[in-house]
Amino acid sequence: MAHIDYYLAVISPYTYLAGQRLEEIAAKHGATITYKPLDIMQLFARTGGQPPKDRHPSRQEYRLMDLERSARMLGVPLNRTPAHWPTNMAPASYAIIAAQNAGGGDLGALVASLTRACWAEDRDVADDTVIRDCLTRAGFDPALADSGLLAGAETYAANLEQAVKAGVFGAPFYVLDDGERFWGYDRLDQLDRHLEG
Repeated sequence: MAHIDYYLAVISPYTYLAGQRLEEIAAKHGATITYKPLDIMQLFARTGGQPPKDRHPSRQEYRLMDLERSARMLGVPLNRTPAHWPTNMAPASYAIIAAQNAGGGDLGALVASLTRACWAEDRDVADDTVIRDCLTRAGFDPALADSGLLAGAETYAANLEQAVKAGVFGAPFYVLDDGERFWGYDRLDQLDRHLEG
């Protein structure tokens, strides 16, 4: 059975565009997933990338065009300039970590709900009320927003270190137990075909 380490950032528009396709692919092939939220800005700094605001204007313009085209192609709403972006990723990331440890809900739905809150609903994923609502929607106890904060912080930091070691440099990023790596929501078809053999 294949295993996928899923490196994600709750404020990444491309993590939002990935939706729950990874979960569908994993279910199809009987693969398991470990969700590894991380601080994408620190990852950029560690791996030679730049935050969007620091990129050349032509790259910034292209990114916005690409996001709009991709959202239209996928049939999902997208606000190119969300009201709460960037924002503190840590609280929502800790909630994902706590939910994964607790079990009982739908982690894919939780990630999708948090990223949708940022990129389609103009909600702040650093806000406790938003996090609790997303936890509830995904079938988790909303009190997880307040639990395991120390463990969440430690895991969040460890996820960044593991990402750098695994060759991850963006989000979403998928690392399989056989060493294959796939970067971006638009590589999910390749991941699917790889799992087919």
